Amino acid sequence: MNRDMSVPCEEGIINLRVGAIIMKDGKLLMVGNDVRPEYLYSVGGRIKFGELAEEAIVREVYEETGVKMDVDRLGFVHENYFYGDAETNLGKLIYEISYFFYMKVPEGFDPGEGSFTEDGATEKLRWIDIDDPIKYYPEFFREELKNPSQEVKYFVTDERKK
Repeated sequence: MNRDMSVPCEEGIINLRVGAIIMKDGKLLMVGNDVRPEYLYSVGGRIKFGELAEEAIVREVYEETGVKMDVDRLGFVHENYFYGDAETNLGKLIYEISYFFYMKVPEGFDPGEGSFTEDGATEKLRWIDIDDPIKYYPEFFREELKNPSQEVKYFVTDERKK
């Protein structure tokens, strides 16, 4: 049984997701995959039914990096409507609520790599500068992580309005 909090709703999908903000030496750790190399996204994934968001991000970071990290604090809540681009959700409208947590990065952190996406693509971790010209999601990281705040910020993205 799939316990991911990804639920069909009419013609679309509802996702509950967590994302990690892992920063070291002025760089941000992001993920890319071989199926959609044109953009990167945050380390993280779906919350499983029965998990709290903080439990989910600790699990996801461990699954993707091989390192157990503690949560520092919640940084952002992101409400997002977008159209799927994976084989399993291509063109479907997705409503996603994401919780982005700043992580406590251990001294000497050197992540492993090699997790897989829902459509079987190999994921690769990549350190980037905040101003790296590659497209990455969430887009608000580009400005917000230049001067991180102690407060929790809320963002809305809605591709239906484009």
